[in-house]
Amino acid sequence: MNFRDLVYRLYARRVEGRLDHDQVPKHIGVILDGNRRWAKASGGSAVQGHQAGADKISELLGWCSETDVEVVTLWMLSTDNFDRPVHELKPLLGIIENTVRNLAADGRWRVHHVGTLDLLPAETQLVLKEAEQSTSQVDGIIVNVAVGYGGRQEIADAVRSLLLEHSERGTTFEELAEVVSTDLISEHLYTRGQPDPDLVIRTSGEQRLSGFMLWQSAHSEYYFCEVFWPAFRKVDFLRALRDYAARHRRYGA
Repeated sequence: MNFRDLVYRLYARRVEGRLDHDQVPKHIGVILDGNRRWAKASGGSAVQGHQAGADKISELLGWCSETDVEVVTLWMLSTDNFDRPVHELKPLLGIIENTVRNLAADGRWRVHHVGTLDLLPAETQLVLKEAEQSTSQVDGIIVNVAVGYGGRQEIADAVRSLLLEHSERGTTFEELAEVVSTDLISEHLYTRGQPDPDLVIRTSGEQRLSGFMLWQSAHSEYYFCEVFWPAFRKVDFLRALRDYAARHRRYGA
């Protein structure tokens, strides 16, 4: 261990020691941004960047487990990413599939897919479904893997699901108009039954949501981190939790 690593560990331990576990967010959303830029800065390929970003996920979940986080949502592939060249998208999907398999095989996480399955290749759909089924009884952190995810698409899918459900019941449009509410729409989101994210972290220095959990993040706190996702460290994570704990959440009051 070199001197720099030693200083880093001591600083991380100091930050962790001052963390109030009663103020830790229960649900954290993470926009895993900066994989390609990290690779370019390191002289590597986009595929190497995506793989490095995938490898970081297990570290993050370990940190979440240590700090009593209950739900983590990882934005791994957006609906906009389908516009990328095939030579980049195909290996990225392969990396995502392997990552999801590893998460399910770990045995500590309950994997749940959030996104539109129909947009994904058949193999990717199968991997996501099998991961959900094999971990459905795991009593651990819920890990939402947002693959083929878009915030606007989620809301559209929720409204579509709501309409279809009430159509099957024979509900008229007039009757539905009388009962529709934010709670009713929430029951049809990809994350139904889960708490909304308390904290949303985005790496790479970008300060926008880009459509991530548009509905659920109405009252979330945001933490924007300059570091690219593959270089995200435990101390960066702890700083985000410390920053969150220092804020006074008013929920519009």
